[in-house]
Amino acid sequence: MSFQIGDRVTAEYKTGVYYGEVVEMSSTMKAAVRILAVKEHPTQGDLHNPMDPSVAFFHQRRALSNQEIALMPISTIRLYSGVVPEYQDSLKRALSAQISKLSDMEAWARRSLQELDQLQQEYFPQSN
Repeated sequence: MSFQIGDRVTAEYKTGVYYGEVVEMSSTMKAAVRILAVKEHPTQGDLHNPMDPSVAFFHQRRALSNQEIALMPISTIRLYSGVVPEYQDSLKRALSAQISKLSDMEAWARRSLQELDQLQQEYFPQSN
């Protein structure tokens, strides 16, 4: 797909997804995109060891800033024709969504551990 300068798009940068505007096309299969809003906040931690909190360096990833220009792989860019939300509102919404998702995962993990402990007692009653 080809893009034109000024096209409104969604694009992925590292682990975040953004609403933006194409400001320049590059011959290296990338486009410079001006950030207008945040669709999905970047993932925290080591991407090579997902879900591992004990890695040597646990990355804190900030969302790209309002009006920041980043080179995005063209393969991650999609035309967008909807309403682009206001940057601060979109950042707050994206951050809240990620916090909620991780909180749900934490609750699921606690409940799963309870069930697995019960199964372990049933499977191996003499080991208690």
